[in-house]
Amino acid sequence: MRSKPTDLERVNHMIEAIEKIFKYTDELSYKEFLENELIQDAVMKNFEVIGEAAYHISKELKEKYNKIEWKGIEGLRHVLVHDYYRVNPEILWNTKEEDLCDLQIDLEGLVEKEGE
Repeated sequence: MRSKPTDLERVNHMIEAIEKIFKYTDELSYKEFLENELIQDAVMKNFEVIGEAAYHISKELKEKYNKIEWKGIEGLRHVLVHDYYRVNPEILWNTKEEDLCDLQIDLEGLVEKEGE
């Protein structure tokens, strides 16, 4: 049986999911995103991965890096999984456009500091 991921492994899962979202939506306009259900599903799945990984990160690490909006990340995951019928592609797109780059920078900084 495989052991559960460490906090750093989970943070790396979050970074990988962010990179996938950017890769899948690179060079797409919002209109093209709306017209492509496959990409919407792929983006949604990776937001779920980000939220699930964040949900399982230890309280200690979250407190140490309290600049990161852990509750918001987890909250989006809960909506995607439990209230999927309320998910609007615009929410995913806006979150990608407005929040993911900063989150990626913060997570990469966390890995850099904690990996030393």
